[in-house]
Amino acid sequence: MSTPVIEITGLHYRYDKSDAVHGLNLKVMPGRCHGLLGRNGSGKTTTMKCLLSLLRPQQGSVRLFGLDPAKDEVAVKKRLAYVPDYVGFYPWMSVQETLDFFASFRDRWNDRTEKDLLERFQLDPKKKVTALSKGQRTQLALITAICPEPELLILDEPTSGLDPIVRREFIETVIGAYQDADPANRTILVSTHLIAEFEGLIDEFTLIDAGRDVLTLTTDAARERYQRIHARFTDAAAVPDIANVISSRKNGRNLEVVVNGELDRVMNQLRQLRPEELRQESLSLEETFTAVLSTKKDRQ
Repeated sequence: MSTPVIEITGLHYRYDKSDAVHGLNLKVMPGRCHGLLGRNGSGKTTTMKCLLSLLRPQQGSVRLFGLDPAKDEVAVKKRLAYVPDYVGFYPWMSVQETLDFFASFRDRWNDRTEKDLLERFQLDPKKKVTALSKGQRTQLALITAICPEPELLILDEPTSGLDPIVRREFIETVIGAYQDADPANRTILVSTHLIAEFEGLIDEFTLIDAGRDVLTLTTDAARERYQRIHARFTDAAAVPDIANVISSRKNGRNLEVVVNGELDRVMNQLRQLRPEELRQESLSLEETFTAVLSTKKDRQ
């Protein structure tokens, strides 16, 4: 088997008296787009900073391409690009000077991609970065990350500040094209709260809460496991109570049930009651996120 691009084992990091990351485990294989999903303050950004050696793990280990990013920093960072949730550039530089500056540190730089993205984002190469909006600075950061064609793209809220149209185009076209150019070797780790917009791109995801990994699944497995069942009965009095499910809601003659791997059991139970309508559908990734964390909260 190939070496994981990212491997985190038992990661701990603490700020003062608060645990930001507590025993986190994560593995991402080459060619995957892995979503790191969690509420604000769940430890996503701290995890990424530990990966990049911007913070040193207090316990546990992190590896990129099988290497320790603290000991092999240059070798590791030559193979990746990072876009943080807040980006900053040298204020005296223009857009083009900024791109040339970043390109000077790279072994490779795709000039055609640079030109295409400048046109796509309608960025003026002569404009000073101080004159750019927050969204435009994010666009510039994305160009600096994609043009070197890195093996690993680490994105922390990459579409922050972008308007909805640009967000959709960036996710579907820019990131998709980056990975499609060499799908076996280009890997993405993305942290985002815009889960619905990344749904078609993410291959697998890890939900983290309070610095712990709560759930790791491929998106295909999640769709099979987390399902919503709709049932409609002829009489409101016939609507049953369903036990051992994530949620169950009655509304007149209608019943809505959300299950976690209990689809066959619940469907068989409902069929025996002869509803006039019975159907099922997979939860979206965002709905799965909400359901899992809501269940976790109820058990605390």
